[in-house]
Amino acid sequence: MDINILDRYNELRNSVANAFSENSARMVDSALLFAAEQLEAFGAVRYDNNPMLDHGAAVAKIVVDEIGLGRNSTIAAIVHDVVRIASQHHLDRLDEISTTIRKEYGDEVLGIAIALCKISDIKLKVSKEQASDFRDMIVSYSEDPRVILIKLADRLEVMRSLDIFPEAKRRTKSWESLNLYAQIAHKLGLYALKSELEDLALKWLENKDYEYICRRLEETESERQTFIARFLQPIEERLKQVPNLNYHIKSRTKSVYSIWNKMRKQNVGFEGVYDIFALRVIIDCPKELEKQLCWTVYSVVSDCYTPNPKRMRDWVTIPKKNGYESLHTTVSAGGGRWVEIQIRTERMDAVAERGIAAHWRYKGVNQGAQTSEQWLSRLREAVEETTHSLSQRFDAKPSTSEIFVFTPNGDIRKLPEGATVLDFAFDIHTNLGATCTGAKVNNRAVPIREVLNNGDIVEVMTQKNQTPKADWLSFCVTSKARTRIKSFIREEQLKHARMGREELERKLKNWKINTPIDEVVAYLCRTLKVRTGRELHSMIALQKIDFTSIKEILNRWLSGQADEERRAAAAEADKRKEESKLNETQPRRSSDALVIDDKINNIEYKLAKCCNPIKGDDIFGFVTISSGITIHRTDCPNAARLKEQYPYRIMEAQWRNNADGSFRATISIVAHDIPGVANQITEVITRELKLNIRGLNFSSRADGTAYGTVSVEVSSATIVDTLIHSLMKVKGVQRAYRVNN
Repeated sequence: MDINILDRYNELRNSVANAFSENSARMVDSALLFAAEQLEAFGAVRYDNNPMLDHGAAVAKIVVDEIGLGRNSTIAAIVHDVVRIASQHHLDRLDEISTTIRKEYGDEVLGIAIALCKISDIKLKVSKEQASDFRDMIVSYSEDPRVILIKLADRLEVMRSLDIFPEAKRRTKSWESLNLYAQIAHKLGLYALKSELEDLALKWLENKDYEYICRRLEETESERQTFIARFLQPIEERLKQVPNLNYHIKSRTKSVYSIWNKMRKQNVGFEGVYDIFALRVIIDCPKELEKQLCWTVYSVVSDCYTPNPKRMRDWVTIPKKNGYESLHTTVSAGGGRWVEIQIRTERMDAVAERGIAAHWRYKGVNQGAQTSEQWLSRLREAVEETTHSLSQRFDAKPSTSEIFVFTPNGDIRKLPEGATVLDFAFDIHTNLGATCTGAKVNNRAVPIREVLNNGDIVEVMTQKNQTPKADWLSFCVTSKARTRIKSFIREEQLKHARMGREELERKLKNWKINTPIDEVVAYLCRTLKVRTGRELHSMIALQKIDFTSIKEILNRWLSGQADEERRAAAAEADKRKEESKLNETQPRRSSDALVIDDKINNIEYKLAKCCNPIKGDDIFGFVTISSGITIHRTDCPNAARLKEQYPYRIMEAQWRNNADGSFRATISIVAHDIPGVANQITEVITRELKLNIRGLNFSSRADGTAYGTVSVEVSSATIVDTLIHSLMKVKGVQRAYRVNN
């Protein structure tokens, strides 16, 4: 490459020579030659056919002159287009180029350049509703604070050269500059950069209004200067009398965008904007005298003109969060005109003009920032005398809890870190999530559990027959997705339960079984070891239980065969009990059986609530993990499962024959709905058997039957048998049987 290429960028080289050491200047020259060679090899030119390097060199000059960053930032600005074009169109050269940059200019330069490319790859959609999310995403790529500052310089150069761009790009980039980059510049205190971005954006978005305001400013320029000179005369005469006061005064015309915005908001013409200009009194003094002299100047101004107390702003005593310091006062100049005067020192003015990059001072901010707002706030505070080692002192990532993902149409979605394809689908729409089968992420097919990364473009794939599964909850992280999945599963269970109950009702009718369905369900649950009726109905709907088996169970029950089998089993149990009476006063040593008596509350075992065992029931013990030993009936709905899955935790148990105690038993009763039947039932329980009733509930049914339950206190299972026998003698009672709850 001809070294004369450097002459094309002498303005930048002069700025570098004034700001950096000779060695740094040589590295910048080397970067210019490297970038020129690579970009020429790529055939990269701007829209006006000038070298692409013109852009990088102009950005670098803004970085040096207008923001005040150091050597590495300058070199990164020069080479960032090389990395961007290589990553987009010449992937075969990217590794080679990255290695060269790392070797010649260091890891910091390469890291900044790569981050700038990531931001350039973001395809922003013109949407004010999503502007905040886009700003957050831009900041999320800027782990090194210099990245966002260089990107602002990059955008400013683009806006200054916007006339070479196609018309469509002019409007898009103007909208982005106004709604995204100008806002970030404002938050960083880069007011001059912010104002220029706004003015340039307005030029292309509202050209007629822009030209009108510029023309009116030119027409009124002479009048303003005359007025300013007359207005300042008494102030300057008084200031000259203040001993040892070094100062100068400059005027600032309000930006075109600010004037336009005020005209629009207040619905006034150009003449209706009274604060078109402001005056600044800038004091040159040591830092320890700043507050004193600022208030001295304020006193002089207020002696000359009457201030408006409502427009007084003291940012000297308490600076703004972005570091801005100044005294603002608005005074009456007569004739209904008001003039704003800003009083500040040279140091304060440097910060106001160049933002945080004017002088860096690290304040040891904690590591708890999670949002871009907090990160930007920290960046504002990260000010010091030099910027060369800023990245070493600013070691926090802007946001570790959020990622930003795009739809194929360019809409941005904000998700928590760790979010999957399924989370993204549910974030778009519930139905999209419910039918999601996978996605294309950056044109690569992935499953629904694929974890997404910042900047991914996601296209969701669906199938009509897909439905949410319970295992989806194991990898979904967003509350929206988890809530929707749980809701769908619940609805499906309810739907299956309704379908199953309806099927069972139809079958009972076809089989001419007139027993109330609730009684049938209760019996089937006990027999099939199913916990709830809803679960039984769902199993029927899903064909996990066939009706042939159900019919066989019910026929045995209704024919009395089941009762005969139960009585035979009870007789066998009684026989075993008689055989064990010889050892009733002490536990059986041969089997180490647990002996249950009236002191169960004082030791480490308790009665299971699922079957409520009563003295006299055949029982066994189950060793739990944290609750000691639980005593179950041998015909407990959970018995088969426990014995099958945990045989090593099963213990033999028996009741001590002479044990005393009180147990609660629940009896289910089906009777004809005739007057007085409930009273007769309670009479039998309380008067004949002398039992305490703890709960009673009866309801009438459309078929002329009454169904209810009664809970009583008993001393043994024998009393329960006696109770059931007595209840069956009550006129109208059809069935009486013990239930588990």
